[in-house]
Amino acid sequence: MPSETENVARVLAEATSRHFAAPATIERLSRQSGGASRQTWSFDALVDGERHALILRRDPPTQGKTDRERAVAIDRATEFRVLQAAHAAGVRSPEPLFELTAQDALGEAYVMRRIGGIAIARKLLRDAPYETARGKIASQLGEILARIHATDTATLPNLVRREAADHIAELRRSLDMLGRPQPVFELALSWLDRRKPAPLARPVLVHGDYRTGNYLVDETGVTTILDWELAHLGDPVEDLGWLCVKSWRFGAVDKPAGGFGTREELWAAYERAGGGKVDPVRAHWWEVFGTVHWGIICLNQAWKHLSGSIRSMEHASIGRRAVETEVDLLQLLKQGA
Repeated sequence: MPSETENVARVLAEATSRHFAAPATIERLSRQSGGASRQTWSFDALVDGERHALILRRDPPTQGKTDRERAVAIDRATEFRVLQAAHAAGVRSPEPLFELTAQDALGEAYVMRRIGGIAIARKLLRDAPYETARGKIASQLGEILARIHATDTATLPNLVRREAADHIAELRRSLDMLGRPQPVFELALSWLDRRKPAPLARPVLVHGDYRTGNYLVDETGVTTILDWELAHLGDPVEDLGWLCVKSWRFGAVDKPAGGFGTREELWAAYERAGGGKVDPVRAHWWEVFGTVHWGIICLNQAWKHLSGSIRSMEHASIGRRAVETEVDLLQLLKQGA
């Protein structure tokens, strides 16, 4: 019986040959780390003597999604069309090439161009090759985000619209399912509910997971934005707030913009690139929301491990970070009192 890698290679050879209308040879196929139910594979396709560096994004048919993925993540077909729209709008995002078919039997899947760069925060924050890039990343992220939010919504597939009240309700449901009192998170949700911003007249494309770890960087700066599966329509400031959550600074706590700059640098670049004027009060609200959001994710990971439903050291280690977010939240609530 062929291994999973052998099966994927065979199907990719057939699908890539169809796309390029010429025989394709698959080389250097490897599954990337991370993602049990949502897989990423890197490979090269040799077609008529030309080497194409490609990525397969795949949801195997035999794998179930997590509770959160079922609640908010878009499917691969929708993700493919979001990428098409973003790439056509000039966003630094991988070029989507083709979708696989049901007959390919790899589940929901598509292929896109592979872009150079790394996403590992500790390397980006400390290693010498990225010293010049470190001074550019905050501004580049602001500029790219403005382009994402300017994407014509008429070019997008059908995406759910999520406003502040929807997000709060979702987090309350998630917290209630734990069945245990969580005073800090409950306090923060009440704070958010009392101060939630009004919906915008015209929602925009929101990336949904715009943070350090979900973009690639080389020596020149940001090369591409990854992980679009939480894309939706909503408030553009949601992305700005999520990027500034302390957990995504990876130790560079004095540089709120993903560990690489100030909020003001990020906002100024966003506005220069055509994004709307950033209201600091609204941005603070979304940063508090993002911190609650991440903290409740951590709690859920912890209880999956502790309950025995998923025995995983990864879940346990992420779960312990819930306490860190409680400290972050108390500090943020004090600032915005």
